[in-house]
Amino acid sequence: MAKLRIGLIREGKKPLDRRVPIAPVSAQYINRNFADVEVVCQSSDHRAYTDKEYMEAGVEVVREVLDCDVLLGVKEVTAKELIAEKCYCFFSHTIKAQDYNRDLLRTILDKKITLVDYECLTNSSGNRVLAFGRYAGIVGAYNTIWAYGQRYRLFDILRARDCFDLQQLQDEFVKVVLPPIKIALTGGGRVAKGAIEILNSLGIRRVTASQFIEQIYEEPVYTQLNARDYHVNKNGTLFNREEFFADPVNYRSSFSQFTSRADVLIAGAYWDPRAPVLFTNHDVLKPEFKIKVIGDITCDIEGSIPATKKASTIEEPIYDYNPSADKIEQPLTDEANLTVMSIDNLPDELPRDASLDFGEDLIQHVLPHLTGSDSQEVISRATITKEGLLTEKFSYLQNFVD
Repeated sequence: MAKLRIGLIREGKKPLDRRVPIAPVSAQYINRNFADVEVVCQSSDHRAYTDKEYMEAGVEVVREVLDCDVLLGVKEVTAKELIAEKCYCFFSHTIKAQDYNRDLLRTILDKKITLVDYECLTNSSGNRVLAFGRYAGIVGAYNTIWAYGQRYRLFDILRARDCFDLQQLQDEFVKVVLPPIKIALTGGGRVAKGAIEILNSLGIRRVTASQFIEQIYEEPVYTQLNARDYHVNKNGTLFNREEFFADPVNYRSSFSQFTSRADVLIAGAYWDPRAPVLFTNHDVLKPEFKIKVIGDITCDIEGSIPATKKASTIEEPIYDYNPSADKIEQPLTDEANLTVMSIDNLPDELPRDASLDFGEDLIQHVLPHLTGSDSQEVISRATITKEGLLTEKFSYLQNFVD
Protein backbone atom coordinates (compact mmCIF):
# COMPACT_ATOMS: atom_id res chain seq x y z
CA MET A 1 0.00 0.00 0.00
CA ALA A 2 1.39 3.39 -1.02
CA LYS A 3 2.09 5.91 1.69
CA LEU A 4 -0.02 9.04 2.05
CA ARG A 5 2.32 11.79 0.88
CA ILE A 6 1.85 15.09 2.74
CA GLY A 7 3.49 18.19 1.31
CA LEU A 8 4.32 21.32 3.32
CA ILE A 9 3.77 24.01 0.73
CA ARG A 10 5.63 27.26 0.29
CA GLU A 11 3.62 30.30 1.46
CA GLY A 12 2.76 32.59 -1.43
CA LYS A 13 0.33 35.17 -0.08
CA LYS A 14 1.83 38.65 0.41
CA PRO A 15 3.07 39.70 2.87
CA LEU A 16 4.88 36.38 3.11
CA ASP A 17 4.21 34.44 6.30
CA ARG A 18 7.17 32.70 7.97
CA ARG A 19 5.13 30.10 9.84
CA VAL A 20 4.84 26.44 8.86
CA PRO A 21 2.11 23.91 9.73
CA ILE A 22 4.69 21.31 10.79
CA ALA A 23 8.17 22.11 12.12
CA PRO A 24 11.14 19.89 11.15
CA VAL A 25 11.19 17.95 14.42
CA SER A 26 7.45 17.26 14.12
CA ALA A 27 7.80 16.17 10.49
CA GLN A 28 10.60 13.85 11.57
CA TYR A 29 8.34 12.39 14.26
CA ILE A 30 5.56 11.72 11.74
CA ASN A 31 7.90 10.02 9.26
CA ARG A 32 9.27 7.75 11.99
CA ASN A 33 6.01 6.90 13.76
CA PHE A 34 3.32 6.86 11.08
CA ALA A 35 4.20 3.95 8.82
CA ASP A 36 1.60 4.90 6.20
CA VAL A 37 2.55 8.60 5.97
CA GLU A 38 5.47 10.50 4.47
CA VAL A 39 5.95 14.25 4.97
CA VAL A 40 7.94 16.24 2.42
CA CYS A 41 8.70 19.95 2.33
CA GLN A 42 8.54 22.32 -0.62
CA SER A 43 11.66 24.45 -0.81
CA SER A 44 11.32 28.02 0.50
CA ASP A 45 13.77 30.79 1.30
CA HIS A 46 11.55 32.79 3.68
CA ARG A 47 10.40 30.28 6.28
CA ALA A 48 11.43 30.60 9.92
CA TYR A 49 12.67 27.02 9.56
CA THR A 50 15.16 26.63 6.72
CA ASP A 51 15.34 23.92 4.06
CA LYS A 52 18.55 22.80 5.74
CA GLU A 53 16.77 22.23 9.05
CA TYR A 54 14.21 20.01 7.33
CA MET A 55 16.92 18.05 5.55
CA GLU A 56 18.85 17.60 8.79
CA ALA A 57 15.66 16.16 10.27
CA GLY A 58 15.57 13.61 7.44
CA VAL A 59 12.68 15.31 5.63
CA GLU A 60 12.85 15.36 1.84
CA VAL A 61 12.90 18.90 0.42
CA VAL A 62 11.34 19.14 -3.05
CA ARG A 63 10.82 21.86 -5.63
CA GLU A 64 7.31 20.75 -6.61
CA VAL A 65 4.52 18.98 -4.73
CA LEU A 66 2.51 17.63 -7.66
CA ASP A 67 2.88 14.05 -6.45
CA CYS A 68 1.58 14.80 -2.94
CA ASP A 69 -1.87 13.66 -1.80
CA VAL A 70 -2.44 16.29 0.89
CA LEU A 71 -1.00 19.80 0.90
CA LEU A 72 -0.63 21.75 4.14
CA GLY A 73 -0.13 25.53 4.31
CA VAL A 74 -0.86 28.31 6.77
CA LYS A 75 -2.38 31.33 4.99
CA GLU A 76 -4.58 31.33 1.90
CA VAL A 77 -3.00 29.74 -1.18
CA THR A 78 -2.99 32.09 -4.16
CA ALA A 79 -5.27 31.05 -7.00
CA LYS A 80 -2.43 30.60 -9.50
CA GLU A 81 -0.62 28.19 -7.17
CA LEU A 82 -3.59 25.91 -6.49
CA ILE A 83 -3.22 22.43 -7.98
CA ALA A 84 -6.42 20.88 -9.32
CA GLU A 85 -8.06 17.92 -7.57
CA LYS A 86 -5.76 17.99 -4.56
CA CYS A 87 -6.67 18.08 -0.87
CA TYR A 88 -5.55 21.33 0.80
CA CYS A 89 -5.53 22.31 4.46
CA PHE A 90 -5.07 25.99 5.39
CA PHE A 91 -6.83 28.98 6.91
CA SER A 92 -9.06 29.96 3.98
CA HIS A 93 -10.92 32.91 5.56
CA THR A 94 -14.00 32.14 3.49
CA ILE A 95 -16.55 30.75 5.96
CA LYS A 96 -17.83 34.23 6.87
CA ALA A 97 -18.26 35.03 3.17
CA GLN A 98 -15.27 37.37 3.18
CA ASP A 99 -15.48 39.36 -0.05
CA TYR A 100 -11.72 39.48 -0.57
CA ASN A 101 -11.59 35.67 -0.87
CA ARG A 102 -14.62 35.11 -3.10
CA ASP A 103 -12.46 34.48 -6.17
CA LEU A 104 -10.26 32.10 -4.17
CA LEU A 105 -13.28 29.98 -3.24
CA ARG A 106 -14.52 30.04 -6.83
CA THR A 107 -11.12 28.82 -8.06
CA ILE A 108 -11.09 26.05 -5.47
CA LEU A 109 -14.49 24.88 -6.69
CA ASP A 110 -13.52 25.19 -10.37
CA LYS A 111 -10.40 23.06 -9.77
CA LYS A 112 -12.38 20.46 -7.81
CA ILE A 113 -10.13 20.85 -4.78
CA THR A 114 -10.98 19.37 -1.39
CA LEU A 115 -10.55 22.22 1.08
CA VAL A 116 -10.17 21.51 4.79
CA ASP A 117 -10.13 24.69 6.88
CA TYR A 118 -8.10 24.61 10.11
CA GLU A 119 -10.53 27.05 11.69
CA CYS A 120 -13.32 24.48 11.40
CA LEU A 121 -11.49 21.51 12.89
CA THR A 122 -13.33 20.63 16.11
CA ASN A 123 -13.63 17.74 18.54
CA SER A 124 -16.85 15.98 19.46
CA SER A 125 -17.64 18.74 21.96
CA GLY A 126 -17.42 21.40 19.27
CA ASN A 127 -14.19 22.93 20.54
CA ARG A 128 -11.48 23.94 18.09
CA VAL A 129 -8.43 21.70 18.12
CA LEU A 130 -6.03 23.74 16.00
CA ALA A 131 -5.21 27.44 16.31
CA PHE A 132 -2.43 29.99 16.72
CA GLY A 133 -4.41 31.83 19.42
CA ARG A 134 -1.94 31.29 22.23
CA TYR A 135 0.85 32.99 20.31
CA ALA A 136 -1.45 35.78 19.16
CA GLY A 137 -2.03 36.45 22.86
CA ILE A 138 1.64 36.17 23.79
CA VAL A 139 2.86 38.50 21.06
CA GLY A 140 -0.14 40.83 21.38
CA ALA A 141 0.40 41.39 25.10
CA TYR A 142 4.15 41.80 24.63
CA ASN A 143 3.60 44.32 21.83
CA THR A 144 1.15 46.26 24.00
CA ILE A 145 3.73 46.56 26.77
CA TRP A 146 6.33 47.54 24.14
CA ALA A 147 3.93 50.22 22.85
CA TYR A 148 3.42 51.57 26.38
CA GLY A 149 7.19 51.85 26.80
CA GLN A 150 7.48 53.67 23.49
CA ARG A 151 4.67 56.10 24.24
CA TYR A 152 6.06 57.18 27.60
CA ARG A 153 9.75 56.62 26.80
CA LEU A 154 10.12 54.36 29.83
CA PHE A 155 12.05 51.42 28.35
CA ASP A 156 13.11 50.07 24.99
CA ILE A 157 12.74 46.32 24.54
CA LEU A 158 13.33 44.29 21.39
CA ARG A 159 10.41 43.94 19.04
CA ALA A 160 8.96 40.43 19.18
CA ARG A 161 9.86 39.93 15.52
CA ASP A 162 13.52 40.51 16.37
CA CYS A 163 13.56 37.76 19.00
CA PHE A 164 14.75 34.36 17.78
CA ASP A 165 12.22 32.55 19.95
CA LEU A 166 10.00 32.84 23.01
CA GLN A 167 12.96 32.40 25.35
CA GLN A 168 14.75 35.46 23.95
CA LEU A 169 11.50 37.41 24.17
CA GLN A 170 11.18 36.48 27.84
CA ASP A 171 14.80 37.58 28.42
CA GLU A 172 13.67 41.12 27.54
CA PHE A 173 11.40 41.29 30.59
CA VAL A 174 14.24 42.42 32.85
CA LYS A 175 14.25 45.74 30.99
CA VAL A 176 10.57 46.44 31.69
CA VAL A 177 9.85 48.78 34.58
CA LEU A 178 6.21 49.84 34.76
CA PRO A 179 4.59 52.54 36.91
CA PRO A 180 1.46 51.58 38.92
CA ILE A 181 -0.79 51.30 35.88
CA LYS A 182 -3.97 49.29 35.50
CA ILE A 183 -4.36 46.89 32.55
CA ALA A 184 -7.74 45.49 31.49
CA LEU A 185 -7.68 42.24 29.51
CA THR A 186 -10.83 40.89 27.84
CA GLY A 187 -11.42 37.27 26.90
CA GLY A 188 -11.11 33.78 28.29
CA GLY A 189 -9.87 31.66 25.40
CA ARG A 190 -6.48 30.79 23.92
CA VAL A 191 -5.70 34.43 23.12
CA ALA A 192 -6.38 35.67 26.64
CA LYS A 193 -4.45 32.78 28.17
CA GLY A 194 -1.45 33.63 25.99
CA ALA A 195 -1.64 37.27 27.11
CA ILE A 196 -1.85 36.18 30.74
CA GLU A 197 1.39 34.22 30.30
CA ILE A 198 3.15 37.48 29.45
CA LEU A 199 1.52 39.59 32.17
CA ASN A 200 2.27 36.99 34.82
CA SER A 201 5.85 36.55 33.61
CA LEU A 202 6.33 40.31 33.90
CA GLY A 203 5.31 40.04 37.54
CA ILE A 204 2.19 42.15 37.09
CA ARG A 205 -0.25 41.46 39.89
CA ARG A 206 -3.64 40.02 38.98
CA VAL A 207 -6.71 41.46 40.73
CA THR A 208 -10.44 40.88 40.52
CA ALA A 209 -12.71 43.11 38.47
CA SER A 210 -14.17 44.73 41.58
CA GLN A 211 -10.71 45.33 43.09
CA PHE A 212 -9.63 46.86 39.77
CA ILE A 213 -12.48 49.36 39.97
CA GLU A 214 -12.45 50.12 43.68
CA GLN A 215 -8.85 50.02 44.85
CA ILE A 216 -5.72 52.11 44.26
CA TYR A 217 -2.41 50.29 43.90
CA GLU A 218 1.22 51.28 44.15
CA GLU A 219 2.23 48.63 41.62
CA PRO A 220 1.05 47.64 38.13
CA VAL A 221 -2.00 45.37 38.14
CA TYR A 222 -4.24 43.67 35.60
CA THR A 223 -7.67 42.12 35.59
CA GLN A 224 -9.13 39.54 33.24
CA LEU A 225 -12.67 40.40 32.16
CA ASN A 226 -15.21 37.95 30.81
CA ALA A 227 -18.43 38.89 29.04
CA ARG A 228 -20.44 38.96 32.29
CA ASP A 229 -18.10 41.61 33.71
CA TYR A 230 -19.01 44.27 31.15
CA HIS A 231 -22.46 43.42 29.81
CA VAL A 232 -25.82 43.94 31.48
CA ASN A 233 -29.23 42.77 30.36
CA LYS A 234 -31.39 45.62 29.08
CA ASN A 235 -34.33 44.14 30.99
CA GLY A 236 -32.46 44.34 34.28
CA THR A 237 -32.27 40.57 34.72
CA LEU A 238 -29.07 38.74 35.64
CA PHE A 239 -26.45 37.98 33.00
CA ASN A 240 -27.06 34.64 31.31
CA ARG A 241 -24.05 33.31 29.44
CA GLU A 242 -25.98 30.98 27.12
CA GLU A 243 -28.49 33.70 26.27
CA PHE A 244 -25.76 36.27 25.65
CA PHE A 245 -23.78 34.16 23.22
CA ALA A 246 -26.91 32.94 21.45
CA ASP A 247 -28.47 36.39 21.04
CA PRO A 248 -26.51 39.33 22.50
CA VAL A 249 -28.89 42.01 21.22
CA ASN A 250 -30.65 42.06 24.58
CA TYR A 251 -27.52 43.32 26.30
CA ARG A 252 -25.77 46.67 26.60
CA SER A 253 -22.16 47.46 27.45
CA SER A 254 -21.15 48.48 30.95
CA PHE A 255 -17.48 48.74 30.04
CA SER A 256 -17.33 52.40 31.08
CA GLN A 257 -16.71 51.29 34.68
CA PHE A 258 -13.32 50.02 33.44
CA THR A 259 -12.44 52.78 30.96
CA SER A 260 -12.44 55.22 33.88
CA ARG A 261 -9.89 53.06 35.73
CA ALA A 262 -7.71 51.37 33.11
CA ASP A 263 -4.62 52.90 31.53
CA VAL A 264 -4.15 50.04 29.06
CA LEU A 265 -6.62 47.76 27.28
CA ILE A 266 -5.67 44.39 25.79
CA ALA A 267 -8.62 43.12 23.75
CA GLY A 268 -8.59 39.34 23.40
CA ALA A 269 -12.29 38.48 23.42
CA TYR A 270 -14.25 37.28 20.42
CA TRP A 271 -16.77 39.91 19.37
CA ASP A 272 -20.10 39.16 17.72
CA PRO A 273 -21.24 42.04 15.47
CA ARG A 274 -24.69 41.67 17.04
CA ALA A 275 -23.22 42.46 20.46
CA PRO A 276 -22.74 45.98 21.84
CA VAL A 277 -19.41 47.68 21.30
CA LEU A 278 -17.12 48.06 24.30
CA PHE A 279 -17.26 51.85 24.05
CA THR A 280 -17.93 54.55 21.48
CA ASN A 281 -15.96 57.47 20.12
CA HIS A 282 -18.19 59.71 22.25
CA ASP A 283 -17.08 57.77 25.34
CA VAL A 284 -13.42 58.32 24.48
CA LEU A 285 -13.96 62.08 24.51
CA LYS A 286 -15.30 62.08 28.06
CA PRO A 287 -12.90 63.46 30.73
CA GLU A 288 -13.16 60.28 32.79
CA PHE A 289 -11.92 58.05 29.94
CA LYS A 290 -8.39 57.02 30.99
CA ILE A 291 -7.17 54.42 28.46
CA LYS A 292 -4.22 55.63 26.40
CA VAL A 293 -2.77 52.40 24.97
CA ILE A 294 -4.84 49.71 23.24
CA GLY A 295 -3.60 46.33 22.09
CA ASP A 296 -6.43 45.01 19.94
CA ILE A 297 -5.43 41.40 19.38
CA THR A 298 -8.84 40.58 17.91
CA CYS A 299 -8.36 43.32 15.29
CA ASP A 300 -12.04 43.77 14.45
CA ILE A 301 -11.90 46.73 12.09
CA GLU A 302 -14.61 49.28 12.96
CA GLY A 303 -15.82 46.71 15.49
CA SER A 304 -16.08 46.78 19.25
CA ILE A 305 -13.32 49.39 19.65
CA PRO A 306 -13.72 52.67 17.72
CA ALA A 307 -9.96 53.25 17.69
CA THR A 308 -9.38 50.11 15.60
CA LYS A 309 -9.67 51.79 12.22
CA LYS A 310 -7.25 49.47 10.43
CA ALA A 311 -4.93 46.54 10.93
CA SER A 312 -1.44 47.66 11.76
CA THR A 313 1.49 45.65 10.44
CA ILE A 314 4.60 43.97 11.80
CA GLU A 315 6.62 46.66 10.00
CA GLU A 316 4.44 49.51 11.35
CA PRO A 317 2.96 48.05 14.55
CA ILE A 318 1.27 51.10 16.06
CA TYR A 319 -0.65 54.20 15.03
CA ASP A 320 -2.35 57.08 16.81
CA TYR A 321 -6.10 57.44 17.00
CA ASN A 322 -7.31 61.02 17.25
CA PRO A 323 -10.70 60.78 19.00
CA SER A 324 -11.65 64.40 18.34
CA ALA A 325 -11.35 63.94 14.59
CA ASP A 326 -12.16 60.20 14.68
CA LYS A 327 -9.20 59.44 12.42
CA ILE A 328 -5.79 57.82 12.27
CA GLU A 329 -2.62 59.85 12.69
CA GLN A 330 1.10 59.13 12.82
CA PRO A 331 2.12 57.23 15.97
CA LEU A 332 3.22 59.02 19.13
CA THR A 333 2.47 62.50 17.84
CA ASP A 334 -0.03 63.90 20.36
CA GLU A 335 -0.60 63.18 24.04
CA ALA A 336 -4.36 63.48 23.53
CA ASN A 337 -4.35 60.59 21.05
CA LEU A 338 -4.66 56.89 21.81
CA THR A 339 -1.82 54.56 20.82
CA VAL A 340 -3.20 51.48 19.02
CA MET A 341 -1.55 48.16 18.20
CA SER A 342 -3.78 46.06 15.92
CA ILE A 343 -1.51 43.65 14.03
CA ASP A 344 -3.62 40.90 12.44
CA ASN A 345 -0.88 38.25 12.04
CA LEU A 346 0.75 38.42 15.46
CA PRO A 347 1.96 34.77 15.64
CA ASP A 348 4.21 35.44 12.66
CA GLU A 349 6.44 37.50 14.97
CA LEU A 350 7.38 34.30 16.83
CA PRO A 351 7.03 31.86 13.93
CA ARG A 352 9.31 29.10 15.21
CA ASP A 353 7.55 28.57 18.53
CA ALA A 354 4.09 29.15 17.07
CA SER A 355 4.72 26.61 14.30
CA LEU A 356 6.11 24.02 16.71
CA ASP A 357 3.03 24.19 18.96
CA PHE A 358 0.68 24.15 15.96
CA GLY A 359 2.36 21.06 14.49
CA GLU A 360 2.23 19.18 17.77
CA ASP A 361 -1.52 19.86 18.05
CA LEU A 362 -1.96 18.80 14.42
CA ILE A 363 -0.21 15.47 15.12
CA GLN A 364 -2.31 14.82 18.20
CA HIS A 365 -5.75 16.03 17.14
CA VAL A 366 -5.87 15.96 13.34
CA LEU A 367 -3.41 13.58 11.72
CA PRO A 368 -5.01 10.35 13.02
CA HIS A 369 -8.31 11.42 11.44
CA LEU A 370 -6.68 12.69 8.24
CA THR A 371 -4.89 9.38 7.68
CA GLY A 372 -7.55 7.07 9.14
CA SER A 373 -11.25 6.47 8.73
CA ASP A 374 -12.32 9.83 10.24
CA SER A 375 -15.00 7.95 12.18
CA GLN A 376 -15.43 10.99 14.44
CA GLU A 377 -15.90 13.23 11.37
CA VAL A 378 -13.21 15.68 12.49
CA ILE A 379 -12.06 16.17 8.91
CA SER A 380 -15.54 15.91 7.47
CA ARG A 381 -16.86 18.76 9.65
CA ALA A 382 -14.03 21.02 8.46
CA THR A 383 -14.30 20.21 4.75
CA ILE A 384 -15.70 23.20 2.88
CA THR A 385 -15.49 21.92 -0.70
CA LYS A 386 -15.24 18.53 -2.37
CA GLU A 387 -15.35 17.44 -6.01
CA GLY A 388 -16.28 20.90 -7.23
CA LEU A 389 -19.15 21.46 -4.80
CA LEU A 390 -19.68 23.03 -1.41
CA THR A 391 -20.32 20.43 1.28
CA GLU A 392 -23.73 20.42 2.94
CA LYS A 393 -22.51 22.18 6.08
CA PHE A 394 -21.14 25.08 4.02
CA SER A 395 -23.85 25.20 1.36
CA TYR A 396 -24.89 28.60 2.77
CA LEU A 397 -21.89 30.00 0.85
CA GLN A 398 -23.47 29.18 -2.52
CA ASN A 399 -25.08 32.62 -2.95
CA PHE A 400 -21.77 34.21 -1.97
CA VAL A 401 -19.96 32.19 -4.62
CA ASP A 402 -22.63 32.87 -7.26
